Amino acid sequence: MKRILKYLLFIGLGALFIWTMYFLYEKSASKPDEFNVETLKRNNVVKKTVANGKIVPRKEILIKPVVSGIIAELYVEAGDIVKKDQPLAKIKIVPDMLSLSNAENRLRNAEIGQQNAQLNFDRNKPLADKGVISAAEMQTFDMALKNAKQEVAAAQEALQVVRDGISRSSAGNTIVRSTINGMVLDVPVKEGNSVIERNNFNEGTTIAAIADMNDLIFQGKVDESEVGKVKLGMPVVLTVGAIDNAKWDAELEYIAPKGVEENGAIQFEIRAAVKLKEGQTLRSGYSANADIVLQQRDSVLTVPESIVEFNTKGDSAFVHVQNGEDWKRTYIKTGLSDGINLEVLDGVTAETKLKGAKKVAPEVQVSVGSE
Repeated sequence: MKRILKYLLFIGLGALFIWTMYFLYEKSASKPDEFNVETLKRNNVVKKTVANGKIVPRKEILIKPVVSGIIAELYVEAGDIVKKDQPLAKIKIVPDMLSLSNAENRLRNAEIGQQNAQLNFDRNKPLADKGVISAAEMQTFDMALKNAKQEVAAAQEALQVVRDGISRSSAGNTIVRSTINGMVLDVPVKEGNSVIERNNFNEGTTIAAIADMNDLIFQGKVDESEVGKVKLGMPVVLTVGAIDNAKWDAELEYIAPKGVEENGAIQFEIRAAVKLKEGQTLRSGYSANADIVLQQRDSVLTVPESIVEFNTKGDSAFVHVQNGEDWKRTYIKTGLSDGINLEVLDGVTAETKLKGAKKVAPEVQVSVGSE
């Protein structure tokens, strides 16, 4: 009996060994690859290049005062719509002490001159009335008095300009006014701030920045490898990072003739006129991406570029066409590509079945339970 059990044990071990070897062989045997089947589809193919930049007004005007002083009143704030010549701020003049002293001295001298001319005139007027002195001589005293009065008036006006920034003959320059119609983008000063006038040696303090927000442009840069492909008048599609699911049309209107080196690459500035539709608004300074349309084909037969094979020179393209159980390598004539879809001009039809990507077997998930 023991001998029978011993034989049975050896037979069982042998059978287990044979089954294990067969299982490992079946496990290691490779199954034939399976592929997805693709067909040609109609798509719009757009070849484009991307430029990064921002949205800015075409004309942004910095309003600066023509006199120095202190901001007494501000009439606007950022976001206000203003008209040309509308007051923006009022400046209180802080007179220069030397200029003020000179103006006061000039007025005193003019008044003394006027008093002296008046005395000469009053002294000689009765003599002229009696015919003691000639009319020509009296005319000299009359002209001297008129000149003295004119000098006093001029000195008074000069003193008022130095002291108050205004004169009787003009409105003065203490009221800062807008030079264009538009929106106030920024008011960098506050009431009480000191401001400096613009002159040949100083650009002056900015009171407000004003721009026409209905005339916006995209200002960006393209790499030197792409600038040769873009032309004036090309359509541009803008996307703004701060606004989801919205696009703006624009038209390329400027390409810089000279590049600028940035981070080791040559960049060329471009500008595109933004076409705002009714109800659309944009803010100055928004960062944006511009898709410049280089070429476009609408409703053409396309194939995924990932399943197309190219020769080493890149001038011939091939796909694998289903031929019974096999795949036949076939030449196709291609057109425009956007990097995802490739236009097919000849070689296959819309009904042709093409070899697609390799099918991937679903992963078997094993869950480990815990006691």
